Amino acid sequence: MAKQTKAGGARLEVAQSDRNGPKAIAARGRGDWASAAEQPGARREITTGFYDAELARLQIELAKLQEWIRHRGLKVAVIFEGRDAAGKGGTIKRITQSLNPRVCRVVALPTPTEREQTQWYFQRYVPHLPAAGEMVLFDRSWYNRAGVERVMGFCTDEEYLEFLRSCPEFERMLVRAGLILIKYWFSVSDEEQERRFRSRIDDPTKRWKLSPMDLESRRRWVEYSKAKDEMFAHTDIKQAPWYVVEADDKKRARLNCMRHLLSIIPYENLTPAPFELPPRQEAKGYVRPPKSDQTFVPEEY
Repeated sequence: MAKQTKAGGARLEVAQSDRNGPKAIAARGRGDWASAAEQPGARREITTGFYDAELARLQIELAKLQEWIRHRGLKVAVIFEGRDAAGKGGTIKRITQSLNPRVCRVVALPTPTEREQTQWYFQRYVPHLPAAGEMVLFDRSWYNRAGVERVMGFCTDEEYLEFLRSCPEFERMLVRAGLILIKYWFSVSDEEQERRFRSRIDDPTKRWKLSPMDLESRRRWVEYSKAKDEMFAHTDIKQAPWYVVEADDKKRARLNCMRHLLSIIPYENLTPAPFELPPRQEAKGYVRPPKSDQTFVPEEY
């Protein structure tokens, strides 16, 4: 039996061969939410104090997961898709906040160049896939073709239909090659999206998040809904299913997504033991140059 770390804070002993079994998956990550989750329709109030404490605890678990990924040479790709202003970026920021950017990195590709538009559609994404010991978070992904490109007319009908045919096979190929592919769809209501758009308009520090494309997507709400339904019908496959995150409550969505991510990949605690800080070298024969020889940032605060 091996010690298994889980998001719930307690420890669970499971056999090496049982880590992906339904009982192990169900048991992981229960912790202090178990009693509320077991009551039908019950939802725990997310106070600021609870959110901050739970976020800090989950981030410690993510650091353990990161070390496990690095140690075992796992290749993990996590896709974040959803409506504009659904909270994808905020969740990604909380996941990566305490992680090593050399192990966990974010990919958010810009509009394809003229050259990239002539390539095989998936080609521009392939160089960003993880190598051994890496986790890559895609802030939007190859699913642009099934969403914005389809609705806005940036691809032809033939290109769109080919994507629906080839995407499941592309993802099955990645999984067969040993990549762990996790796909999240952040679902936000019409009313909440409008509230967030208005908040961005009113806040100069958030206004950059809005683009003419975002405003047009708001006008085409129903078309995006149809495109999402069609995308799910073709790409919600056994090897790489879609996981829907209810995102009207940002804090709840972040915690739920982080906790679910921890439950998907079995990991053990490989956190290094505390180090003993060695004494500083004595300054024998060293004289620091005068401060007047250096240029300092003005101390305005």
